Amino acid sequence: MVAKGGKQTLSDDVRARLRADILSGRLLPGYRLKFPELGTRYDASVSVLREALVRLAEQGLVRSEPHQGFVVTPLSREQLWELTEARVELETLVLRRSVVEGDLAWESRLVAAHHTLERTPYTAEGDDQRVDDDWATAHAAFHEALLAGCTNQRLLRMALGLRDEAELYRRWSQPLGDEPGRDLTGEHRALLEAALSRDPDAAAAALCTHVRHTTELLLAAADRLDHDHSEAQE
Repeated sequence: MVAKGGKQTLSDDVRARLRADILSGRLLPGYRLKFPELGTRYDASVSVLREALVRLAEQGLVRSEPHQGFVVTPLSREQLWELTEARVELETLVLRRSVVEGDLAWESRLVAAHHTLERTPYTAEGDDQRVDDDWATAHAAFHEALLAGCTNQRLLRMALGLRDEAELYRRWSQPLGDEPGRDLTGEHRALLEAALSRDPDAAAAALCTHVRHTTELLLAAADRLDHDHSEAQE
C-alpha cells in the first residue's frame, strides 16, 4: 500500500509539473514529448511519465499520436477560429438572455464573483509566465455567473461547455500572447457594468471584444512559432 501510495504521489507530482510547464509555455504547442528527455527533466520512470501523460491527454493538454507517442496539444488556427466563432455566437446569445432574465440573486452572485476575480493575482507567485490556478478558477466563476441568469438551461450548458473547451487557449494567452499591457481588469469591469446596467447590446459587444482579443493574440503567437520553427530548420 505504501509503495502504491508513493507511486501515486510521484505520478501526481510529475503530472502537476508537466501541466505547469505546458500552461506556462515552457513546453510549446506541438512539442514532441520524448520519454528519455522527460525522464531526465522530471527524474521519473517511463511508467510514471506515461501515467501522467495519459491523464493530461484526458484534460486535452497533450495528444497521443499512433506510433509516435505524445505531443503537447498543437495550437490549431482552424480549431481556434471555429471555437471562437461558436463561442461568440452562443455566449453572446446566452449573455443577452442572462442580462434580461437574471434576477436579484443573479446580480448578487455576479458582483461577488467579480469581487473575487479582481482581488486574485493573475500570475502565479514567482512565475509571471503562468496564469495562477486560483485566478483561472475565479475567472471561470465570473464568466459562469455572467451567463447564469439565462433561464434556458440547455443553452447555458452548451455555452459553458464551449468555454471549458477554450481553457487551454486562454491559459496560453499569457505566456504566448505578447501583450503585457492588456487591461484584463478593465475588460472584466466593462462586462460587469454592462450586465448590471441591464444593457444586453453593450454586454454582448464587450464579451465579443473580450473573446476575440485572446484569439487574436494566440493567432499572432502561432505565426511567431511557425516562423521560429522555419528558421530552426534552415
